[in-house]
Amino acid sequence: MVSPPHEAMHRIFQHDPGLFSRVSRFLGVDIPAPVKATALPTDLTEANPVERRVDTLLRLETADQGSYLLAVEAQGKKHPDKPASWAYYTAYLWTKYRLPTALLVVCQDHATATWAQQPVSCGPPQLPTLTVQPLVAGPHNMPVITDPEEARADLVLASLAAITHAAEPDVDAILKALSTALRDAPEDVAKPLVEFTAQGLAKRPAKNLWRNLVAVDLSFYKSYLAEEVRDEVRAAVRDEVRNEVRDEVRDEVRGEVRDEARAESRAEDILLILEQRGLGISEDVRSRITHCTDPELLRHWLARAVTVPKAEEVFEDA
Repeated sequence: MVSPPHEAMHRIFQHDPGLFSRVSRFLGVDIPAPVKATALPTDLTEANPVERRVDTLLRLETADQGSYLLAVEAQGKKHPDKPASWAYYTAYLWTKYRLPTALLVVCQDHATATWAQQPVSCGPPQLPTLTVQPLVAGPHNMPVITDPEEARADLVLASLAAITHAAEPDVDAILKALSTALRDAPEDVAKPLVEFTAQGLAKRPAKNLWRNLVAVDLSFYKSYLAEEVRDEVRAAVRDEVRNEVRDEVRDEVRGEVRDEARAESRAEDILLILEQRGLGISEDVRSRITHCTDPELLRHWLARAVTVPKAEEVFEDA
């Protein structure tokens, strides 16, 4: 099953294709900023039944150096089969599109990053017919952005810095700087970055800090992440006043209203994720989501909305 950090590490480049040129300076190369970017199909399957998919694939066009492809792979751990897959991706894309192809691997730990950036050749030692050596972004070379002004200058890069340093001691300072910088950002800018950051942190301890920062610093922001914090606060208050509240009917009505509000919020979150991913949403899909009042079913749909290739498939296995 695809994990939230895996999705955050590559989808952030779909959200802002120009991020690659800004990240490249930390990787020891100078990639010009694109003047145009196009998301391409990630399915690299041929006529044979073996399915191969790259995580994110972009066609970037530059003013001076023409067009090239960027394949972004999120790598959570070492895997001996991956270099062969990467070689296939780059060779296939080069052949299909006849364009230079760059490969960027995004990691969250030093060991995986060190492994991923080692060159691997498919031929014998004396005949290295094809050598794969991807660019690697990870905690070893991504900037530690702890100054809110620096974070404000490039919010997407600051989000990627938090994601790649999710397991590092510096992540708390990065998250505080990012949350401060996001206070002044328009809601449509802040929302996807809050989600990318939350996905990238997954179940690590820093996730709790991020939830609290979102709830306090970004009070306008309403999503499943902020709703979790609000639910905890409501629960604490409810425990505190439970002995004073004796009207059972009143409690029942409050619970119903809260469930309705939570269902409405989760439905909005599902539609937002599908829209941010660029998936077409039919009126039937929109109506089914907005009219659902089952919190657990909505939570299931919310998890599927992160990865399904079509909006209609969010309901499968429900």
